[in-house]
Amino acid sequence: MIAMLGVPFVVSTADIDESMREGETPNGYLERIAQAKLDAVRARASTATAGILVADTVVVAPDGGVLGKPRDDDDARAMIERLAGATHDVSTRFLLAASAGTAPPAHAETVTTRVAFRAVGPDEARAYAATGEGRDKAGAYAVQGRAAAFVERIDGSYTGVVGLPLCEVIVAMRALGWL
Repeated sequence: MIAMLGVPFVVSTADIDESMREGETPNGYLERIAQAKLDAVRARASTATAGILVADTVVVAPDGGVLGKPRDDDDARAMIERLAGATHDVSTRFLLAASAGTAPPAHAETVTTRVAFRAVGPDEARAYAATGEGRDKAGAYAVQGRAAAFVERIDGSYTGVVGLPLCEVIVAMRALGWL
């Protein structure tokens, strides 16, 4: 997503445990995971790295439960059925930080978008899950793919639902003088 904006970047994965802790709130989870990703990337960053952007996204079901990546197609189907006919939240937290040291991030922001799904029947949810499109996605769906047919309305950042709220990231980068 950053590439389509013409901003130069290098991808560095953060191998961390992304499991939720018992009693952890969605925002608490996002804060902890984004910081853990930053720490992991900083540990491997070269001194030539201009800055670091890390992000993580959660899907919060209408009942308040956090929907991670599905374990299998049955789990994906169940998630789609849980979201069907209701409105849920998708929150993405991103951090912008210097590559060296342990200073707090120069910018930290959580962007939440409300997504309304139309009613989706069990057969349709099963067929979508079988496509595999949502297997590696929080909430078991990709809004930029076939699941777009489930979305009645989005209130907030479309790119935040995809995984990175580009408008807010670019505004923050400009405010920091990175662009």
